[in-house]
Amino acid sequence: MDEAGAVWHPSPNCGPRRDCLTPTLIVIHYTAMESTDAALERLCDPAAEVSAHYLISGAGTLTQMVSEAQRAWHAGAGEWAGHSDVNSRSIGIELDNTGKHPFSAPQMDQLETLLRNMMQRWRIPPEGVIGHSDMAPGRKHDPGPRFDWARLARQGLAAKPALTTVPVDPDMALFRKRARDAGYTAEADDLALLAAVRLRFRPGATGPLCPEDFAHLGAATS
Repeated sequence: MDEAGAVWHPSPNCGPRRDCLTPTLIVIHYTAMESTDAALERLCDPAAEVSAHYLISGAGTLTQMVSEAQRAWHAGAGEWAGHSDVNSRSIGIELDNTGKHPFSAPQMDQLETLLRNMMQRWRIPPEGVIGHSDMAPGRKHDPGPRFDWARLARQGLAAKPALTTVPVDPDMALFRKRARDAGYTAEADDLALLAAVRLRFRPGATGPLCPEDFAHLGAATS
């Protein structure tokens, strides 16, 4: 169960998924390196001890390094929706981007095709498509503020924002509760959590917590 048409460049940095888990998440990253070739070399270097299932270049070339059935080493420490060992639960996609410039049209087109196919193969819902920053607030910031989450959401390839009424007086305890209900269960201080939610829903937003930060998280369930 792998992607037809992908260029294979096997990485040794992988292994069996633990506890017989199968993918329920897709984690999107940026490489933060200067070229696709440099990223590919690192993702396949045994000494680096990192990998991903797929790498998409700025020109839209799709390279597969690890079979989807295997556990790639892309997520590291973190948690989403109460589940740790994200590597065993996910498929990792690296996008060739430094985090400082927009993602190219060919790259996004290829990503969308790959997402559709993987979501169908593994029956992963839009809510299962997340960024590295979502599961590791404060530690990771990719795919960053230039990534177009709204474009994916419009096509059913990522969760649509759960629009809701916002509190008049922002309260961090309520914000943490709503963020947790939305999936942000990894340990993080207030500033890191706020930054992670903003990266996803309000890229470029700065300053203290405000009512707009609640707008896409939905109402708390408890």
